[in-house]
Amino acid sequence: MMPRYQKVKDHILGHIGSGAWGSGHRVPSENELVKLLCVSRMTVNRAMRELADEGLLVRVAGVGTFVADRTAHAHPLEVHNIANEIRSRGHEHSVQVLKLEAVEARGDVAESFQAKPGTQVFHSLMLHCENGLPVQLEDRYVNPAVAPDYLNVDFTETTAHQYLIEVAPLQEVEHILRAVMPKAQVRKLLKMPEDEPCLLLQRRTWSGGVVATTSRFYYPGSRYEFSGRFKP
Repeated sequence: MMPRYQKVKDHILGHIGSGAWGSGHRVPSENELVKLLCVSRMTVNRAMRELADEGLLVRVAGVGTFVADRTAHAHPLEVHNIANEIRSRGHEHSVQVLKLEAVEARGDVAESFQAKPGTQVFHSLMLHCENGLPVQLEDRYVNPAVAPDYLNVDFTETTAHQYLIEVAPLQEVEHILRAVMPKAQVRKLLKMPEDEPCLLLQRRTWSGGVVATTSRFYYPGSRYEFSGRFKP
């Protein structure tokens, strides 16, 4: 006799396999599946947990469960060159430089740099695409003291990551990774549906004993994942 949790898994897998539920599709809630399939909440929870562990679903606390797409992924503890990452999959990388300017550090930005409000920093906003589809919005602030020529670099020829590694070698990195519902501008740039969450990676780097950069990287929840294996 088929276990009841397998019945739930087969129901979900059937919709994914048929194409009815594509990448990023919001899966019915546990309560909805309980009523629809006449099983217990515990049974539904086990089925969805197993599918998430198998990489077929993405569960976002307080938001919902979504069909996953594992075509794009990165290690959460490593600092990657997005262009190399995309090319390693045999795909084409392209970038749109949306902003490249000098600005005054305010609020969280000034605090991140441990600087007085009004201190000048460099700001860049870039949209990275994989085979023409947006996969990362890079919102980066740079300390002019470690990269004085940052505003003069052609970032369609090299990435900010590659340039900064060369002029300001990493000394220390701080990562914070969380799921968020993006603002309208981010959603529009990343071509995300209205109800889709995104992954936000906040990164701060140090070089030469000072804060070199503070950045936010946004990824569509249905088109990107972070995974890795390491030894403690």
